[in-house]
Amino acid sequence: MDTSTALSYCGCRFPREIIGHCVWLYFRFCLSFRDIQELMLERGVEVSYEAIRFWCLRFAEYARRLRAQRGRAGDTWHLDEVFCEINGELVYLWRAVDQSGEVLDVLVQKRRNGKAARRFFRKLLKGHRYVPRAIVTDKLASYASAKTNLMLSVTHHRGRGLNNRAENSHQATRARERAMRRFKSMRQAQRFLSVHAQVSNHFRPGRHGMRACHYRTLMAGRFASWSEITGMIGATAICV
Repeated sequence: MDTSTALSYCGCRFPREIIGHCVWLYFRFCLSFRDIQELMLERGVEVSYEAIRFWCLRFAEYARRLRAQRGRAGDTWHLDEVFCEINGELVYLWRAVDQSGEVLDVLVQKRRNGKAARRFFRKLLKGHRYVPRAIVTDKLASYASAKTNLMLSVTHHRGRGLNNRAENSHQATRARERAMRRFKSMRQAQRFLSVHAQVSNHFRPGRHGMRACHYRTLMAGRFASWSEITGMIGATAICV
């Protein structure tokens, strides 16, 4: 099915190939809007960093389509939360990944109590529409409370070191947080991280576990999917 038909580029002065490429650069690599502006200028494309910022906001729809295309995730969910400082206030970034390390969902909240855990569980269940076989968390009591209310039949593994997969998944977020000189608001953090997670899932397929030829074949398919989602005519069009 062609998923590009519902996307409207009406009012955009630049072709969709350039827009899709700039959005990919921003969410895939640790680059600022001005960095991307300079990269595009080197390719002969004069675009302002404000236009790139606008595209990244307007076409966050790409992430939803990537998620729908991915299909069902794993049956073991690893959950963890870390603090982020936004405008001098500590907030918490809740994250869930499956046994393959793919990010299932993220949620920025002000608390990490039982109510916050239940809200995160509801978001996960609503987004994926199935109950996992097991969840893996640290010893935070909020997880046990939420699990009792919403996932009573699910096996719950708790303990120090069991949740390293989810904790390691925060590293890319920390790198972007430093590059962006911290997030400016909870809304901005939620919006950015939701898109960043799906783009990372799509373009980071676990290179360490593959032969080079298999990796190249897989990535060729991933780039073709991205071109279909964004409605790009050709993946090499802007590299000329």
